[in-house]
Order: sequence, then structure tokens, then C-alpha cells
Amino acid sequence: MITLLHVSKKYSRDNQVLQDVNLHIEAGEFVSLVGQSGAGKTTLVKLLTGEERADEGQVVIGDWDITRLNRHEIPYLRRQIGVIFQDFKLLPKKTLRENVAFALEVCGASNTKIKKIVPSVMKIVGLEDKQGRYPHEVSGGEQQRAAIARALVHQPRLLLADEPTGNLDTINADEIIDLLQRINKFGTTVILVTHNKGIVNRLSKRVVTMEKGQIVSDKAHGKYLL
Repeated sequence: MITLLHVSKKYSRDNQVLQDVNLHIEAGEFVSLVGQSGAGKTTLVKLLTGEERADEGQVVIGDWDITRLNRHEIPYLRRQIGVIFQDFKLLPKKTLRENVAFALEVCGASNTKIKKIVPSVMKIVGLEDKQGRYPHEVSGGEQQRAAIARALVHQPRLLLADEPTGNLDTINADEIIDLLQRINKFGTTVILVTHNKGIVNRLSKRVVTMEKGQIVSDKAHGKYLL
């Protein structure tokens, strides 16, 4: 599903953010990517979405060799990848339903397709009764659920969750992680980038630890030990 071979990336001569990274993630896995700030996690995520290019090495997702993609192909790649951020990035003047539908509208989806997909993903995230509400009218956890629904509209094979619980309290954070696990059971590969030790340790799933731009640990049932 995902393979990184000898991947290196620097932003300047003195700023090496990734160094000889090798990583393989099978389709359907749930992987926590952990490490201190500056370890290289965010850059790795940007490589997977095509936002950044590796200076050396190869990045492959499914049939996509990202190191060889041209700019015109990147939007098609990103439709295969759902991304969730700490900042929910919802449009404040659109309802939750409109926010989710917008992700399809910008790709030219038909009204028929939108009317079919949006209610389905809203039900998956448990927001079928709050579709008409605006972001400021719901809790942070519900805003993140809407962001997850938006990430699911293209039925992505890979879901990248970059600190998805960073702005949430413990109860809402646990609910979001439970939702990500349910999505994973549908067959979607999930990469969770997080600093939350409690969540990582409770999951008891594969943990990849980064430090100074390198992978220093990769455990099938690991813990956050930093």
C-alpha cells in the first residue's frame, strides 16, 4: 500500500528533515506515527499527499509513484487520500452538510452523486441529525466528525489523521479515535500522527517512532515511549 525507500528531504543545506527513511505499510493497517516536534512527521505526511517532494528516494502509494507524478496528476492522487487536521478547517458560513458536499462540488460531482454520498458519510460519523447546523453551533468533537466525513466522500484508500484530537477534550478525543478505528475496519488504511501518549498506548497497534528525521522504532503492538 505505502512504501518509502531511502527517502531524504531537506529545506536548506542545514535543515535536513528526513534522512534515509524506509517504511512499508500494508493496506488496511492502522499505524500511529509518533515523535517530538521537529522529528519529521509532518514532512512525511506532506510527502504522502504530494505537497512536498523527496530530494532522494522513492515514495509509492498503491499504484502511484509519487516521486514521478507531475502537477496535473496530484489532484487525482489526493482523491485517494483523506486528510484530517487538528484545525477542522470547516467553512464557517456553510452548514456541516454543505461543508461535506463542497468537497465533492469542487471536483465536479453531480447533484445525484452528492445527494447519495453525503447522507451516507454523515451517518457513518454520527451526524445525520445535525447536518443543517453550522460549525459554531456544534461541539469541537462534532466539528471534527464533519471534517472526517468530508475526508471520506471520495472513499479514500488511505486516511491521514494529523493530530486530529489536538483541540479536543479527553472524551471527544476518545470518540474520534473510536471512529477512526471503525473506518479502519471498513478496510481503509489509517495513519494517525499524534503526541497523545494515552491514545497510542490504549490502541495497542503498530507504532512508528521518528526522531531527528529518522525512524528509530517500529513495533507491531507498540507504545509511545518518548
